[in-house]
Amino acid sequence: MLALKYDAAGLIPAIVQDYQDGAVLMQAYMNAEALQKTLASGETWFYSRSRQTLWHKGETSGHIQKVKEIYADCDQDCLLLKVEQVGNIACHTGQRSCFYERIK
Repeated sequence: MLALKYDAAGLIPAIVQDYQDGAVLMQAYMNAEALQKTLASGETWFYSRSRQTLWHKGETSGHIQKVKEIYADCDQDCLLLKVEQVGNIACHTGQRSCFYERIK
């Protein structure tokens, strides 16, 4: 039985992965409303902690994410969204993935 565990702020981390090649594209946060909008629209919606509002990924850039599958982890406190990345750019910097800075 699914019982998602949101944090004290009502948020749950969401990892976004390319549906075809498995690349990790980004990590963001969702609240219950963002998850509901994602499920209803088939495109990703997130909650911006800095702006304190919902945002539709790709609304201004056109680089939307079409949701193929959504999974909850075993503790039900994190989500994995497998998407088709339209435009092949997920990061606001113009990179395909937000994970392009190698530390070691």
